[in-house]
Amino acid sequence: MSSLSQAVQTGDVRQLGINPHHWYVVARSHEVTNKPLGVTLWHQAIALYRDSIGKVHALEDRCPHRQVKLSHGQVLGDELECAYHGWRFNSSGECATVPYLAANQKLPNCQIRRYPVKEQDGFIWLFPSDREPSVEPLGLPEWNHLNYIASVAVINCQAHYSYLIENLMDMYHGHLHQDLQAWAEASLQDIDENDHRVDAHYIAQSYYKIDKIWSISQLFFPALRCLHPEPLDVSYIYPHWMSTLGKDFKIYCLFCPINETQTKAYLVHFTSLNAFWRLHKLPIWFRRFVKDSLFNAAKKLLDGLVVQDVQMIEEEQQAYLQNTQRRNYELNRALTSVQHLIKKQAANNCS
Repeated sequence: MSSLSQAVQTGDVRQLGINPHHWYVVARSHEVTNKPLGVTLWHQAIALYRDSIGKVHALEDRCPHRQVKLSHGQVLGDELECAYHGWRFNSSGECATVPYLAANQKLPNCQIRRYPVKEQDGFIWLFPSDREPSVEPLGLPEWNHLNYIASVAVINCQAHYSYLIENLMDMYHGHLHQDLQAWAEASLQDIDENDHRVDAHYIAQSYYKIDKIWSISQLFFPALRCLHPEPLDVSYIYPHWMSTLGKDFKIYCLFCPINETQTKAYLVHFTSLNAFWRLHKLPIWFRRFVKDSLFNAAKKLLDGLVVQDVQMIEEEQQAYLQNTQRRNYELNRALTSVQHLIKKQAANNCS
């Protein structure tokens, strides 16, 4: 019996792997150039690169000649060249060139794995399964929408991905963030769940209301904030997360689990400008200028939240490693639903 199957049967969420039959985010678009980029998605080393026309490709980050990383090499035309001996591989993972091949020799019949990959909404989405994709990436419709201002923070935590998901679904931990948090006094109202997602519906007191042009300054000056009730919805749409606070804020967390004790994710925050109807009548080029100029306006806030959350998440992981049998006393029903979903998805991978 595999370790994954054992973990599923024993119900130990902290040992479970990912369901590979989904799209994961492995990089931001601007990170991938004609210089190879090495990334890792659940123990799989992958080399990302752009070809001569800018299309993104993803290959197993391993030269079959001497097993070194192809991401140490370079892109020549449409081929990825190994830094060690100059062997080149095309976008299908086939060996295309060996620079010292003798006249009486054939190209080696070796092939490395190619991964389906998509560039969408400012990110690189990768499908790690060996099956043909039957689902689409989650997507961020607000990314290119002129009425939304985006900010992006990167999360790197030395912990299993389940700890991060539980942190994101648990709106009672606002106590940790104090003045950095956009809401207070969260109260769980209802939970909807199926085999693919968990939706937790809270009511909270929001510090912000973006209804006048000057009200954006609340993001930077706490004294201007006034509490008012807003619906706060958080969703684990396996394998990613999404949240909405009233009509003004939407946040995504796009996951790239690395291994059992390391997770990378991208936190993407959108501030809505939908309330400013006069702005919508201005020329498109000006609205684009406003959107681009305000990009990452909330990054400092996001980075502060991430630092505080990561500290707690990593302490949870270390406590688990020190005693895997110690019991947690959980009162938030949403987290129980999250663990059930992780187990279902892991079981799908075992079948």
